[in-house]
Amino acid sequence: MAQLFDPLSIRGVNFKNRIAVSPMCQYSSRDGFANDWHLVHLGSRAIGGAALVVAEATAVEARGRISPNDLGLWQDAHIEPLTRIVRFLEEHGAVAGIQIAHAGRKAATGRPWEGGKPLTDDAGGWDIVGPSPIPFDAPYRVPHELSVAEIAAVRAQFVATAKRALQAGFRYLELHAAHGYLLHSFLSPLSNQRSDAYGGSLENRARFLLETVRELRAIWPQDRVLGVRLSCTDWVPGGWTLEDTLQLAPLLEREDIDLIDCSAGGSAAHAIIPTAPGYQVGFAEAVKRATKLRVAAVGLITEAQQANAIIAENKADFVFLARQFLRDPYFAINAARELGHKPVVPPQYGRAH
Repeated sequence: MAQLFDPLSIRGVNFKNRIAVSPMCQYSSRDGFANDWHLVHLGSRAIGGAALVVAEATAVEARGRISPNDLGLWQDAHIEPLTRIVRFLEEHGAVAGIQIAHAGRKAATGRPWEGGKPLTDDAGGWDIVGPSPIPFDAPYRVPHELSVAEIAAVRAQFVATAKRALQAGFRYLELHAAHGYLLHSFLSPLSNQRSDAYGGSLENRARFLLETVRELRAIWPQDRVLGVRLSCTDWVPGGWTLEDTLQLAPLLEREDIDLIDCSAGGSAAHAIIPTAPGYQVGFAEAVKRATKLRVAAVGLITEAQQANAIIAENKADFVFLARQFLRDPYFAINAARELGHKPVVPPQYGRAH
């Protein structure tokens, strides 16, 4: 069986190990532009030995930002700062990835360390959108229900953003369809109560996602990797379930994606989530059993032995780490040593190893 430090090839992309830096919002942009913070944040994880470094949820339009400080790629001017980051990541042995996203009904909030609450117009907020006029929670705005024509316009924005990501040089593109954001809100019956072709049955609720994936695959090169992040359950009765995910996954496979990044939650403000080490790994394993797709496990993966066991037991093809990489940018180097491998470190750091 594969181990954590075995290489993996998908299409024309070679990953030196199975460790990825999960996309993590930094809330540090101005007008969507990447800056030196993003270069150092992402670059240090590449130096730290991760095979794949994924830039945070990157808005496909200004209205689709979680906060006014989110990263964006809705205009050509955003490309150049990201190109600089891609170049650094690739020079230091990591595949450069980006997650493209639209926050939908969870948009227009403050930064977490500033309270994270919905913003008024006076505080810089804006009108938000969703599948139905159902707010995420009591303090949130009521979203405008997207018309069919407006859905097509947002889909076109995803495609235009992906083209810019390609220009910037990214080799892994992840479509964010999790955590209660726009595409997930169409999937979940908690937030989607439409009666048209985009609501009702699972097939209808998945239509927006599947159409978007189809158009992305048409323009994303065949030698580059296309992934989708899903919330595999809403953790709420009457919401999206693992069984729904297992019906959706083969539909995504049919659209020629390469990987499902298996997360959970985010669509219900008061969901009770049974967090524990590796608590979402079972979702990845279930999707892996149901399809031939590659899958990524995420969620409280913090130890080298734990991460290795997930790969060795064939529960996932990648481990995506988030908070652990905030604690330890050199997790992959340290994990290699712990697991008996010779760590690969930049020569500038050789004196410490």
